[in-house]
Amino acid sequence: MHSIHLDRRGFLGMGAASLAVAVLPKFALAAAGRGDTRFLLVLLRGGLDGVHALQAPGDAGYMALRGDFIHSKGQADSLKLDGNFALHGALGFMAGLYAQQQLLPMVAVAPPYRQRSHFEAQDCVENGTAGTSGSTGWLNRCVAAMPGGKGLAVSAVMPLAMRGNGDVSTWSPPLAKGVDPVLWQQLQLLYAADPALAPTFASIDAKMEAMGAGKGQNGLKLPQAMAAAAKFMAAANGPRIGFVEDTGWDSHGGELALLDRKLAELDAGVKAFHDGAQPIWNNTVVVIVTEFGRTAAINGTGGTDHGTGGVAFLAGGAVKGGRVAGSWPGMGKAQLNEGRDLLATTDMRALFKGVLREHLEVGSDALARSVFPDSAALAPLSGLVRAG
Repeated sequence: MHSIHLDRRGFLGMGAASLAVAVLPKFALAAAGRGDTRFLLVLLRGGLDGVHALQAPGDAGYMALRGDFIHSKGQADSLKLDGNFALHGALGFMAGLYAQQQLLPMVAVAPPYRQRSHFEAQDCVENGTAGTSGSTGWLNRCVAAMPGGKGLAVSAVMPLAMRGNGDVSTWSPPLAKGVDPVLWQQLQLLYAADPALAPTFASIDAKMEAMGAGKGQNGLKLPQAMAAAAKFMAAANGPRIGFVEDTGWDSHGGELALLDRKLAELDAGVKAFHDGAQPIWNNTVVVIVTEFGRTAAINGTGGTDHGTGGVAFLAGGAVKGGRVAGSWPGMGKAQLNEGRDLLATTDMRALFKGVLREHLEVGSDALARSVFPDSAALAPLSGLVRAG
C-alpha cells in the first residue's frame, strides 16, 4: 500500500480530469462479470444519531421520546419517505435520490460489537470480524479477493478497513502546518469518550474544520473528500473500491445545531460524489455507516449518549432504493435495548456481504472465509442492488 500526495494549492487549482490523471496511479480495469462496478464505503466516526437522521414519526414510542426534539424551533421540516419514516430536513439531495429509487436507508444496523466504546466499535466495523482485534481490514481483503482489484482511501492515514496485503493507496492534500493527523484523530476519540469534555473539543474541532485543518481527510471536509473519491473512481482506469471517512459525529450536547451542520455536509458530500461520478454512477453503490447509534432519550445537555442500533444509507444508480430496508424494532420502552437505545436487528456484515456478493460478485466462499472470517452462518442480505 502506498500514499499519493498533492499540495493544497495544486489540488484546488487542477481540473477534475487533470487531477485524476496527474496523481492517481494506473488502476486495472474491472474483471469480467457485472462490468465496471464501483463500491465506496463512507465511515462517519463518532456515532451518528441514526434516529435523528432517519426519523420515525409513525412510531408512537419515537414521538414520545423525540417529538418535541425534532420539532424544536428552527428545525427544518422532516422529509417524508413513507407512512413511517422521514429524513432529516438537511438531507434534501438524498431525499431526491430516494424519489428516484437510488437511496436505500436501512434501520437498526450495528456491527457484531454491541457495546459503547468508539475505539472498539470502529475497529469492529473496519476489521470485518465478530470481535475488536485484528490488524487487517475487510475492504483490503475484498480488494485482494478480486482479480486485478485496486482500492483507494481518501485519508491522511491508512484506515484499518484498508490495511492488508491488497493493492490499496491513500490520497490526501497536506494538513495545515503543525497539525499531526494521527494525533488529531486520537484526540478526537479520547475527548469523545468523555461526556464532559466532548462538547468543548467538538467546538475546537469545528473551528479547526473552518480553518481547513484537523479533519480525518487531512483538511478536507466531507463534500471535498467525496468529490475527490468520485474523480478518482470515475476515471477510465479508476479503483473499484474506495473509502472516505469523516469525524465529529459524537453528539453528547447541542445535537440539533451539530447535526444540522453535519447532515448538511453529508448531503452535500453525496451530491458531490454523484455529480463527479456520473460516468460510473449507474454502476456504483455507496454505503454510509457509523459505528453505533445513540440513546433514545435526549440527555440534559440537549444531546444523546452512546447506543447500539444505528442507521445505514445505500446510495447509487445500482441501488434498489425508494424504500426503507431492515427490521424496525420499535422505540417503546419495552422495545429498547437495555431500556435505553434502539435494538440492533441487522448485523452490518450481512449488509456488506450482500453488496459485495450481488454488486462486485465476490464469491460466497471468499466472503465467508477471508473477507469476513468465520461468517459462514451469517447470510448476505439480498435485493439491495439492481439486477445486472
